[in-house]
Amino acid sequence: MNHADYSNVQLYTIIPFILMLAAIAVLPLKFNHFWEKNQNKLIISIVLSVPVLIYLLVNGFTHEIIHTMLFDYIPFIILLGSLFTITGGILLKGDIQAKPSINTLFLGIGAVLASFMGTTGAAMLLIRPVIKTNQERTFKVHTILFFIAIVANCGGLLTPLGDPPLFMMYLRGAPFEWFLGLVKEWFVVNALLLTLYYFVDSYYYKKEPEISITKDKSEVEPLKLQGKRNFIFLIGVVLSVEFINEFYLPFMKTNEYFKFIREIVILSMGLLSLKFTENEIRKQNNFTWHPIEEVAYLFLGIFFTMIPALMYLQSHAKELGISTPPQFYYYTGLLSSFLDNTPTAVTFHSLALGLGVKTKDIIAGIPENILVAISVASVLFGSMTYIGNGPNFMVKAVAEENKIKMPDFFSYIFKFSLIVLLPIFILIQLLFIH
Repeated sequence: MNHADYSNVQLYTIIPFILMLAAIAVLPLKFNHFWEKNQNKLIISIVLSVPVLIYLLVNGFTHEIIHTMLFDYIPFIILLGSLFTITGGILLKGDIQAKPSINTLFLGIGAVLASFMGTTGAAMLLIRPVIKTNQERTFKVHTILFFIAIVANCGGLLTPLGDPPLFMMYLRGAPFEWFLGLVKEWFVVNALLLTLYYFVDSYYYKKEPEISITKDKSEVEPLKLQGKRNFIFLIGVVLSVEFINEFYLPFMKTNEYFKFIREIVILSMGLLSLKFTENEIRKQNNFTWHPIEEVAYLFLGIFFTMIPALMYLQSHAKELGISTPPQFYYYTGLLSSFLDNTPTAVTFHSLALGLGVKTKDIIAGIPENILVAISVASVLFGSMTYIGNGPNFMVKAVAEENKIKMPDFFSYIFKFSLIVLLPIFILIQLLFIH
């Protein structure tokens, strides 16, 4: 998004963006049968995008259309699609004892992997082994809930690969290694969640019927990892994001289309994974293209409809009264909880740009402490509801496939996220976001 004069952009232009986000939040709950068809998601995205397209073309904002779709949407989909393809070729099988220490170790490994293979990749790699390990246990819903919080969300804070909001901040100029500076926030939030989980799981382990524990100890199958060559392709993606940019390759500054060198390399890693991974591994992983199609169709609508919203926020930022890092943290967190956390992060980044603050600590065009607030909040608060982050619903669906009765949308909020997650997230703000 360039810095043209957006002062004439009217508030009503945000309506398609609000409707798009409302569709994502409401339709899965109220019209699930309609919503589960990807074709219907594409139709909604196109219907809401058309009036925005007409408005932008009529008002001479062609550059904004090209820049958002070419340099935000396409890299976003290529990265997610490649990570989805590569991690879908890695299969972890086995059934070990479901002791609290083992379960906590599983979730701890997931917290590390999430930053380097993406929260979606780590969640899809580990959720089935975690469920199989706990299949003899009577009490296991709490394990899935903490899995969503840690592996599908809070673990992904250390690199732009970890969670899509961070990749969008990377595309806006935050260096790859800058995100490693969030290690304090990452460590504290995951250490607290893992410690709490260990005590909760220990409590439920003591309540297990003796027959469940006996069965769990007797039915043991060693862990086995298949599709290991995909880790080579995964490393290829990590190195591409870290090193194929203007900082390491100055010639890329001469033409913005040189940025697609990175996307070509990342895409090739995904294609190599498809070519060199046995179909049987993907079949055992229940790998289908449905989830990435869903992301592509929904975000087509999100990226298109949010163009005027971002323009409006940039030109009216100072009027909204959001200016301090704690304000950015809680507002980003609130919207990341009930909307998708990626457009939320982009929206508040544009708001911060519009403030026009000039300090020596500018990262991605905004003050560093505000970028920290937006990045941390969008990742952490994505776990507050099933709709805050893409992997949440995927984990819930896999759990329910395996006959684990998960809490409904509101029960998840009132019985888990408000009493377990929110106090920890408030503590993170008090410690780190000032």
